[in-house]
Amino acid sequence: MTEFYHVSVLLEECIDALNIRPDGIYVDGTLGGAGHSSRIAARLTTGHLVGIDRDTVALAAAKQRLEPFQDRVSLVHANYCEMDHALDRLGIDKVDGILLDLGVSSPQLDDGERGFSYMVDAPLDMRMDRTDAQDAHAIVNQWPYEELKRILYDYGEERYAPQIAAAICRRREAAPIETTLELVDIIRSAMPASALREKQHPAKRTFQAIRIAVNDELNGLSKVMEVAIPRLKPGGRLAVITFHSLEDRIVKTAMAAAAKGCTCPPEFPVCVCGKKPQVKLITRKPIVSGEEELERNPRARSAKLRVCEKL
Repeated sequence: MTEFYHVSVLLEECIDALNIRPDGIYVDGTLGGAGHSSRIAARLTTGHLVGIDRDTVALAAAKQRLEPFQDRVSLVHANYCEMDHALDRLGIDKVDGILLDLGVSSPQLDDGERGFSYMVDAPLDMRMDRTDAQDAHAIVNQWPYEELKRILYDYGEERYAPQIAAAICRRREAAPIETTLELVDIIRSAMPASALREKQHPAKRTFQAIRIAVNDELNGLSKVMEVAIPRLKPGGRLAVITFHSLEDRIVKTAMAAAAKGCTCPPEFPVCVCGKKPQVKLITRKPIVSGEEELERNPRARSAKLRVCEKL
């Protein structure tokens, strides 16, 4: 097993954004290697931290890193969209802060066995929770052309989605597609020479799309945005780090809707829906990494942090 070491993105900004109280209750819904969580736990005295992750490898690493704070930490193996159930089982009603870091962690990308990377040959897997039934192999080899094309367009924003989906379907007719680099070759073969000369790796968008589909990431994010805000105490904060436009759009829209409250059509002279604002926006524009962090960690380049506070 690869050692689970991960550089936390926007670490100081997240800690500041959560406005941590020593006696508060906090949830890290994407625990990973506990980089953010170890900083949160260190600030607690009588407070408590709940760390949630769907990756058992991450949970094992986090348990070790958080050992000095074990009296104030509970670890849960679950998808973050199951946060409601996790908190109910722990007997926790409301919390003072929730952090979600939606990036794939460096150990997941770098561990050859996991199949997330287009740079290392590995079985087609890409599951964040390796107990899940569906993996990348099933999607690549079983999903029909139209579904493949849809996820490449919608989740990867891949302009050559029809050509890549068609190339995958042609290749798998001869034999199943088994490995990541085999898939990379198929992607390359479907793209024009001009696209192969671009700075970005030609397989990046396709791998992103398949990973999102394998882990049902966008549906999970929509669900957690619905349950997270009602779980906050007044003054409690929700901080979310996204890494691509699809995630950021979901977070931005959900926070804006919670801050607006009223859903009546603009032409209505008075509000009849009765919905009140639930939060105020702490960040009108997302917080991004500075040059110093980008030099240390180039993977932080696309990170955006949005924060809201419960009214």
